[in-house]
Amino acid sequence: MVPAAARDKQPVEVTAEVQDNAPLQMMVSIKEQRINVYRGTELVTSSPISSGKTGHSTPTGVFSILEKRRKHFSNLYDDAPMPFMQRLTWSGVALHEGRLPGYPASHGCIRLPRAFAKDLFGITERGLHVVVTSDEAAPQMIYSSVLPQPVAVGNTVASLSSKMIEADPALRGSIESAAIQPDMSSANEIPENFNQPLRMIVTPRAPENQVKTLQRLLGQMGFDAGPADGVAGRKTRAAIETYQEGADLPITGRITDGLVRSIYADAGYEKPTNAVLRIRRNFKDVYEAGVTLKDPAAPIGTHVFTALGFQHGATRTEWMGVAAEGTEAGTPEEALARLEISERVRRELGEMLTPGSSLIITDRSFARNTGLGTDFVVITN
Repeated sequence: MVPAAARDKQPVEVTAEVQDNAPLQMMVSIKEQRINVYRGTELVTSSPISSGKTGHSTPTGVFSILEKRRKHFSNLYDDAPMPFMQRLTWSGVALHEGRLPGYPASHGCIRLPRAFAKDLFGITERGLHVVVTSDEAAPQMIYSSVLPQPVAVGNTVASLSSKMIEADPALRGSIESAAIQPDMSSANEIPENFNQPLRMIVTPRAPENQVKTLQRLLGQMGFDAGPADGVAGRKTRAAIETYQEGADLPITGRITDGLVRSIYADAGYEKPTNAVLRIRRNFKDVYEAGVTLKDPAAPIGTHVFTALGFQHGATRTEWMGVAAEGTEAGTPEEALARLEISERVRRELGEMLTPGSSLIITDRSFARNTGLGTDFVVITN
């Protein structure tokens, strides 16, 4: 809980020095009817709010600021004024100046006092995270080897093979030496997207239908297992028996762990990972890779991890985290302990990582509210 003295804090000027050290994050509590704004794990400012009334409740979950307008009028409710509007969803949820009667009274938006709404508008940017919870929550420092770390990347000139250089005397000398030496001329140049945080999310895959996979693989190997419909019918059993005979296995027509391993090996099939890591930058998909979650059927909850600031070329950054729907399904540290990322993917993440990047681990779907012009939106109620 936020200390009482801090809860009554008025909007304050955020210095450039503080802004450079860590990203902003807004935490909204529906039960407490309060918004707390953090710079890293430090409370910057706090204010009462008025959220959605019965029948128009404000959704809880993980959002980002999608659009900002100093002057805005509602498209849904009789052109009602919404000064200092900061949009969280394209379906009508936003932060904005409004009347605060001391209880939930809006049509789903988060109303703010005028002075606070104006000050907040001046320090936020599109893409900034807003986490809406039922109970009050606050980010904490998180220390885990699973969290990505920045990797310093130096460019290398595309090299010619030694045989090509030896075959053509014109390529010897300066070109030969340049071809094999790293070009560090742009290594210290700050990438254009270095100030654009990544938005990453890990979600479990739907469980693989093993029968469908076996039917498909048997078909690829020339066995008529029938349509890949997930039903082990007569044709599928006959195809398995034919395969077992050729593989010198007991001819049973039954699917066993040993049969599955044998077919996978003969077909050169690698079982997919049980979870997916997706990345967006500037509200657009830029990356996807398989990762692994231990015990994927167990509840995970929704947890948000955010990288603090670091300089270009750094190889270390700190992370903070918050449980976006309580810890009944586990703490943020426990969620990270279940995540396994391959070395290849880890390096690729490190090369892409930018200050303020975030990682969501959740077992909830993001598909319904994530689309064109959004980050990953996870609704938790």
